[in-house]
Amino acid sequence: MARTVADVIVHSLKELGVQHVFGVVGDALNPLTDAIRTTDGLDWVGCRHEEAAAFAAGAQSQLSGTLGVCMGTVGPGSVHLLNGLYDAAKSRAPVLAICGQVPLAELGGDYFQEVDNDLLFRDVAVYRATVTSPEQMPRMLESAVRAAVTQGGVAALAVPGDLGEQELSDDRPTRFALGRVVTRPEDRDLARAADVLNSASRVTLLVGRGARGARAEVLRIAELLSAPMVLTLKAKEGFEGDNDFQVGQTGLIGNPAAAHALDSGDTLLMLGTDFPYREWYPKDCRVVQIDAQEDHLGRRTPVEVGLAGDVGASLRALLPLLKAAPDRTHLDDARERYAKWQQGQRKLADPALERRPIGKLRAALDNRDHDIRPEALAAAVDAHADEDAIFTSDTGMATVWLSRFVTMRGARRLLGSYNLGSMANAMPQAIGAQLWAPGRQVVALCGDGGLSMLLGDLMTIKTYRLPVKLVVFDNRRLGMVKLEQEEAGLPEFGTELDNPDFAAVATALGLTGIRVTDPADLHDGVRRALSTPGPVLLDVLTNPEEVAVPGKATVAQGWGYAVAKAKELLPGREG
Repeated sequence: MARTVADVIVHSLKELGVQHVFGVVGDALNPLTDAIRTTDGLDWVGCRHEEAAAFAAGAQSQLSGTLGVCMGTVGPGSVHLLNGLYDAAKSRAPVLAICGQVPLAELGGDYFQEVDNDLLFRDVAVYRATVTSPEQMPRMLESAVRAAVTQGGVAALAVPGDLGEQELSDDRPTRFALGRVVTRPEDRDLARAADVLNSASRVTLLVGRGARGARAEVLRIAELLSAPMVLTLKAKEGFEGDNDFQVGQTGLIGNPAAAHALDSGDTLLMLGTDFPYREWYPKDCRVVQIDAQEDHLGRRTPVEVGLAGDVGASLRALLPLLKAAPDRTHLDDARERYAKWQQGQRKLADPALERRPIGKLRAALDNRDHDIRPEALAAAVDAHADEDAIFTSDTGMATVWLSRFVTMRGARRLLGSYNLGSMANAMPQAIGAQLWAPGRQVVALCGDGGLSMLLGDLMTIKTYRLPVKLVVFDNRRLGMVKLEQEEAGLPEFGTELDNPDFAAVATALGLTGIRVTDPADLHDGVRRALSTPGPVLLDVLTNPEEVAVPGKATVAQGWGYAVAKAKELLPGREG
């Protein structure tokens, strides 16, 4: 029996190892969703919004290192995929987006719901095409998947509604041929890098996600060079736990020890990172950079030696050329500063702090009763979550508190919109993560603003009985925007959120809802939420006035904050 276009696509994805397809059904997708319905081993996950479907597919791709798949029907359904697809593209996650399109005969005629998919996905996709004949299958599918996987990005394949059910006259097995190239720099370039590092007296490492597959080599070079290791947020997974060289993150969410380790070094070794914030790089410093992406070399800071290649393969070739640096003063100083900062952070994370006189005074000045410190909430989650938990975090203050108080020890994994910086990512990414790893604990650290954006997909969690744990930092604010306004000397404006009782909403939708309003109940609430079977939403009222001080706070930031607070206290628009 001849196969249809839809059969070829669905059967090929199953053979590739894809287990879930996320999306919202629509008439242009009917042949495809019906093929999924009749195919064992490939499940349709119906979401309430296509954006959530794209985030979930991207999450599975990042966790598995393989292809994620989502679908959106013609027109608006495809448009709604865009934000989640941009997140996948910025994260270099291979995702295939299969999009419905108007019937073939109507293409280009401004038909109902028609959009130009080629134009729509031009900026986000490494490959985009519209199937116009059954004879283009499976070649066009092979090209789309190969582009997504080998280039680390999004492939958008549009299928007109009347084409999916058409049969192939010349069918053949699908062959993807997805080999991975592992390269290392040439010997002369490695020798130049070794000369720079061997002549240094204070080397600091800046380690990113691109080095996660080379943990042993990175630890070895840190030991050999007596170098402190500053981690990007994405490098927390893989390098934060059991590491005597790491000193946390830099940047606005970072700490003073990491900033000092960068500024006090005379040589910087960048490994698998495209850390974008140029103002946080050291000045007057020699730089060696290793990255698999050639266009990353020297993009953020001037680089003396740029090595294009896989980080692990490059370090294995570089290590024999390096001399040991016996002086550990630079490393020991960085680690001592980091330990001192951590000690101070632990005090901030003590729920009892709000019950002490200083805490009560702060609450009175802020005109609030028992709001909980967000630091304490993040630390409680860290203490009670499983050692192999998968964490997702919403962009904004939830990520700040995760970066400082949730440790990626053991086999823990971490996901977030850390390149695109989208809101509303944590919950849909947790959906994809939980379906990918049904036996593991998945914890989403949600901002109240982010959760509200895609609140309807709580029903997806309920429908598929996913035991996701949603922890809501309910400060009734768009907290990061509030902080940015105040640091610029502006009074808070437009950031206040009139939130519902999220726990009651969750209960009404069929999830377990838990609400914590008193610091004394925090640890019991977190423990109960993480141990309760099935999906749980933990709504914790946190202090909206809590400030995350960056690693290098400036006088201008402090003055701006003081001016903003003065303006907020004065009455009226002219205050």
